[in-house]
Amino acid sequence: MDKLTAKSILFFKGMAMGAADVVPGVSGGTIAFITGIYEELINSIRSVNLTALHLLTQGKFKLLWAHVNGNFLLILIAGIGVSVLSLSRLVLWLLENEPILLWSFFFGLILASIWIVGKSIKAFKPGLMSMFVIGTAIAFWITRVAPANTPETWWFIMLSGSVAICAMILPGISGSFILLLMGKYKFILGAIQSFNLAVIGFFSLGMVSGILAFSHVLNWMLKRHHDLTIALLAGFMLGSLNKVWPWKIPTMVYTDSHGQVQPLVERNLMPGTYAETTGYASELGMALLLMLVGIGSVALLDRLGRKRVA
Repeated sequence: MDKLTAKSILFFKGMAMGAADVVPGVSGGTIAFITGIYEELINSIRSVNLTALHLLTQGKFKLLWAHVNGNFLLILIAGIGVSVLSLSRLVLWLLENEPILLWSFFFGLILASIWIVGKSIKAFKPGLMSMFVIGTAIAFWITRVAPANTPETWWFIMLSGSVAICAMILPGISGSFILLLMGKYKFILGAIQSFNLAVIGFFSLGMVSGILAFSHVLNWMLKRHHDLTIALLAGFMLGSLNKVWPWKIPTMVYTDSHGQVQPLVERNLMPGTYAETTGYASELGMALLLMLVGIGSVALLDRLGRKRVA
């Protein structure tokens, strides 16, 4: 594979990560994992350390760029940024107007991703199933927690960025959903769409500080306890399926700071029950088709990832 093709593929992987991170319940970390760039991403982020700072202060920019794997990070971040800026409005529209179809696609994507992630376990060891169950239980509990009304102060915006970015690089734990729980999902997307530089700045500062700290923890876990960590992450993904189930109805709502009525707690239903309860079509045929498209997308991304590694 020539360099231009490899860079183009990496850019599109970044776009896929950005698209996933916009949707509550779907993790960009999942996309990174199934495309074969997860551990390189964690190692690259972790390399932004005191050594990098020393190289920067010494003016050794070429060595600094190589140390932090600059080409990789630049292309990937560019793909993520382009995707978030271009797709955030579309995703919000789909969440409002075609939620069943959107959630169906991501349900298929996550379902197939569990298998892809599980394949990377090197050897079966006692305790792996327990770790898988623990991860499933944690993620399921997170999806059942009701979103909160929270302040829009600078410190909470930074905190939101720090917590969300840690979730975004974990397969199965959605940074967008964490923002939803913290009451800042639509607030942050609205700031991006309106180019509110103050909010974007505080949020970005929180993201940078959070990811630099958490990447060291995650890198240590993958190096010292690889299979246990993978089992935990696969469990996270299975538990998150509760959030992305396409057929659901709100059981409790709240009015946000902009006067919009939002679902606070939702209950999952079978397609037939959904149609009977709501009076709306379940769109089962199209939903199943989009689940298959999601599964096929994972298979394609996995194939691209294995080609890059080869």
